[in-house]
Amino acid sequence: MTFRQFAINNVIRNKRLYAAYFLSSLFTVMVFFTFAIFAFHPAFFDGSIRFEVLYGMAVAGGIIYVFSFFFVLYSMSSFLQSRKKEFGLLMMQGMSPKQIRLMVFMENMLIGFFATLAGILLGLVFAKTILLLAENVLVIDEALNFYFPLWAIVITFVSFILLFLFVSLFVSFILRTRKLGDLIKADKQSKGEPKTSVTLAIIAAVLLAAGYATALYVKGQFVIIAMLPVIVVVTIGTYLLFTQLSVYVIRRLKRSKRIFWRKTNMVLFSDLSFRMKDNARTFFMVAIISTVAFSAIGSLYGFQSYLTKEVEEMNPYTFTYSPLEGDEPLTREQSEVIVETLDSYDIQAEKASVEMNYFEVENSERPEVLIAKESEYNRFAELFGEKKVDVGGDEAIVVSDSSRVMIGASKKERLMDVPIKLKNGRSAHPDRLISTVVMPEMYSYYIVDDETFKALPDSVETKSYTTWQATQGSQESIIEAGGKLQNKFQSGVFQAIDYTVYTINKSFGPVLFIGLFIGIVFFVSAGSFLYFRLYSDLDQDKDKFKSIAKMGLTDKELKKVINRQTALLFFAPIIVALIHGAVALTALSHLFDYNLVTEAVSVLGTFALIQIIYFGVVRHFYTKQIKRAVY
Repeated sequence: MTFRQFAINNVIRNKRLYAAYFLSSLFTVMVFFTFAIFAFHPAFFDGSIRFEVLYGMAVAGGIIYVFSFFFVLYSMSSFLQSRKKEFGLLMMQGMSPKQIRLMVFMENMLIGFFATLAGILLGLVFAKTILLLAENVLVIDEALNFYFPLWAIVITFVSFILLFLFVSLFVSFILRTRKLGDLIKADKQSKGEPKTSVTLAIIAAVLLAAGYATALYVKGQFVIIAMLPVIVVVTIGTYLLFTQLSVYVIRRLKRSKRIFWRKTNMVLFSDLSFRMKDNARTFFMVAIISTVAFSAIGSLYGFQSYLTKEVEEMNPYTFTYSPLEGDEPLTREQSEVIVETLDSYDIQAEKASVEMNYFEVENSERPEVLIAKESEYNRFAELFGEKKVDVGGDEAIVVSDSSRVMIGASKKERLMDVPIKLKNGRSAHPDRLISTVVMPEMYSYYIVDDETFKALPDSVETKSYTTWQATQGSQESIIEAGGKLQNKFQSGVFQAIDYTVYTINKSFGPVLFIGLFIGIVFFVSAGSFLYFRLYSDLDQDKDKFKSIAKMGLTDKELKKVINRQTALLFFAPIIVALIHGAVALTALSHLFDYNLVTEAVSVLGTFALIQIIYFGVVRHFYTKQIKRAVY
């Protein structure tokens, strides 16, 4: 058997350990190749697709490539840690340190070469599907047809072969510092009781509490000011959490006889503090990487939701015409142009016009407040499919702006405590608060009955609105017609909500698409780190459970201990990351004064579900390996 065959057989024999490394590297290559397919697509050069999309793809590819370097480097370091004894035995059989370095180099290059090839091949297989997905997410008008991405293949192959070559050389160099005695006794050397500092444990708790409290307390523009200090404090607190506080808590639990001596807890806690100490850096890295992924995707998704929902809530009708101050209301000629355009796109719409009157209201934080007549409100409510209102004499209904929050808008602008003074000296007192999007007004306003409206003082401003609510027509036709009409009229006069949302998504789509891919790469890599750490201790766990089984540990108890042990390893950093992400998204909601609960639950819940599925698969094969060694 040649030396090259020996290296290949080594990879095959350690396929369990190398599987996650190979698959994660393959996935990283595939994602990078996907961005390369976009970057070199003819549509970016021959069509009208924006340059920022191409630029964003290039930046995203660079981020993935840099991150891939550190991921591969860390992965190989984990493998070397788990193979110390193997290297020592090979040296005892006569293999020189130079040959061991060459073997490691060849193994890593072999895995890197096939991971690169497989990633490119899978990228080609799913290229058309990804291009179709991109057309919808990126909101691109041109069709991204499939093409043979020769340049993408060359760039990806050369880039990752160079990456694996550099990492292999670097890892081979690290092996020079290993001594034969240390390698042989790698799994026999006592680690000693993990030491912790009570002071550092307390500091960890204080730093995390201070960071969370600050992030949750500050609002508005102060969120940006506090962002950097909070990130630094929470990062330091997270590191101390895994290196000091967690170990301290475990040692305290071990001293409790009621907990430590309960059922199989002794087996679980016996080396849990060692595991926490050994895996502290891995846990810290996974928690921070996952937090970045959660926060980035959640922020992008939340910001897009904020923009689109706010525009939709501020403009509840399909089309709205509102002349600028000093301009004439909608003319007959302008109305005919709008009707002809809608007819050309087979769009049927119900038209309604209204003059909205604004009045000075004492004790209100706004100088001018809309007061709408009951009849006008009900006419628009019927058009919009909303519930009509019945306002009694000398009463008023306040329409809340709680669902239409603007940046910097104050929640004190609610008008429930502010009565409306009439000409006759009497007042109309608000008695109900409703939330609706009937009138084209972004702030809180009053509704009074028609008789009370006549008793109001003179209005200080009148705005004319004409709205069209589409009742028939395809979404594509409505968007195209809206874009055509917005271009015909002066800016800000004609508003087509569907076209406006379409342009927002078109501008924001590339950012969300890129952030989503980068976040997925980060999260998959974080899961791989946990897999590496779990399987690097597999041989020790086999010996431990084999010894315990001889003392009477049942199959049910064995499975219970393994489940708890693997669950702690997988979910300890992920739970911390989920809490970090939830706090970060809450702070973001405070910045924009916009509720991001739905978006946060969607993002965090999706990643948590993925992690649970991943944990179930890994636990199954891990338990199978342990049982095979024990029984």
